[in-house]
Amino acid sequence: MKFVKNGAVIWLTGLPGSGKTTLGKMLRDKLKEEGYRSEIIDGDWFRKHIDDQAGFTREERTKHLVRVSHIAKLLARNGVITICSFVSPYEEARKMVKSIIEEDTAFYLVYLKCPVEECIKRDPKGLYKKALNGYIKNFTGIDDVYEEPSDPDLVLDTSKRGLQENFDALYRFVKNIVEVVL
Repeated sequence: MKFVKNGAVIWLTGLPGSGKTTLGKMLRDKLKEEGYRSEIIDGDWFRKHIDDQAGFTREERTKHLVRVSHIAKLLARNGVITICSFVSPYEEARKMVKSIIEEDTAFYLVYLKCPVEECIKRDPKGLYKKALNGYIKNFTGIDDVYEEPSDPDLVLDTSKRGLQENFDALYRFVKNIVEVVL
């Protein structure tokens, strides 16, 4: 098992359907295959198992992400490459998350850029359809904003590049930042 000095948090952000969970799981699996300690904290999983009372207002989302950031920091400072897959739509909340995590370990923001129109076409969970029909309120990209990150460490355009090309770019980025302690 390879330990990463001081760990790292790779925070994937983007609209629902932009590819965060897919790329995050691929990255985790590849890192584990290579012997790295790696985990993914995914938004759906976290809401189901850890924070099932989390709401979707701006304030509730921010509190939710602060909770996530403390868990991610704990994992990372124990040598785990921690991949967080969250819409995290507000710049202020992302900056708060970054400041919490950087108290103990490295934080890298990866923006999965994809126009809402493309995400609506993909709609893997049928959520855009429900939001457009009024069944889901405060849905990012429909009736709530997504503020593009002002200073991401990496931008992956998931509408213009294929899955493998985006994964390869993400993997190269992560491999360049990890420092292995044997």
